[in-house]
Amino acid sequence: MLGDKQSVKVEEKLTEMSQEKKEEILENFNHFANYLGDKVRMAKNIGMSDEAIAKSAEKVANYLAEHQEPKNREEQLLQELWKNGEQEQQHALAHMLVRMVQNRN
Repeated sequence: MLGDKQSVKVEEKLTEMSQEKKEEILENFNHFANYLGDKVRMAKNIGMSDEAIAKSAEKVANYLAEHQEPKNREEQLLQELWKNGEQEQQHALAHMLVRMVQNRN
């Protein structure tokens, strides 16, 4: 389970990020996937488990679903899947996204 300290850290990073930076990351799906891939690599390098990384990805996905409009078809699909999934399905989707970006790089 994602510890309270890590959870707060993820939330802080998301709220501190400028709208301009968010727009840049979400401009197209490849930018988003590359950004997520970089963050997953960093997390792995500091010893975070796959489960902790997926929990962090869930936090990000929840934030995006609540606060950001999709910028492209891929993001629209992810948002629809996220919003319509139950918690267990969202968790599985977070794991799949993490695995996807790991396999891309």
